[in-house]
Amino acid sequence: MLLRTSDRRKLNTIDDFGFGSASSHTVSLNEFTYRKGCEIYGEKEPAEHVYQVKRGAVRSYKLLADGRRQIGAFHLMGDIFGLENGEKHRFTAEAVVETTVRLIKRESLQVIAEADAVVARNLLSMTTRNLEHAENHMLLLGRKTAVERVAAFLAEMDARTGANTMSLPMSRRDIADYLGLTLETVSRAVSRLHCEGVLSFVGNTQRQIVILDRKMLQSFDLQK
Repeated sequence: MLLRTSDRRKLNTIDDFGFGSASSHTVSLNEFTYRKGCEIYGEKEPAEHVYQVKRGAVRSYKLLADGRRQIGAFHLMGDIFGLENGEKHRFTAEAVVETTVRLIKRESLQVIAEADAVVARNLLSMTTRNLEHAENHMLLLGRKTAVERVAAFLAEMDARTGANTMSLPMSRRDIADYLGLTLETVSRAVSRLHCEGVLSFVGNTQRQIVILDRKMLQSFDLQK
């Protein structure tokens, strides 16, 4: 369910959307807030907009033929998502927690990129990073042990959040569906890392994690 939306479009510069620009183009952005678990867009829907997480977190996933869910990416505050090569979305995007997103028309972004070399380079850079992430995720899913996968995920989140204490918005089920593991296997792998002194928890939910030994965490990520 859509929780609320801004009453009118707001004028911003393209820099506000996360793209550096040589000329500070003015763009029209809408803001939408979604409740936890609400769909932002669906697989095979027209890819008419590009999105940025202003607050909260988003998961992109596919439902497989056997009913399982495969999460392809988590988008955190400031991340841009929903930019497609084709005309339709390849994944479904949902709010992990109550989440506010800003969006710009894909056509408007393309027009700006054609006239601004800086925006065009940033678009290319973002596309390259997305491809690199997809390749790394494919390698991660092919790893032999659950601990390697969980360690790689925690190292990724540690690098992306840049905080001493990681407050993970996603559930263990989300993590399992991202890593191609069962919920129980993820829990056992996290417990092993905890017992090895790699991490500790803050609070009772175990979603707030402190990495105690990054070098040891990387040693579990053998294929990196």
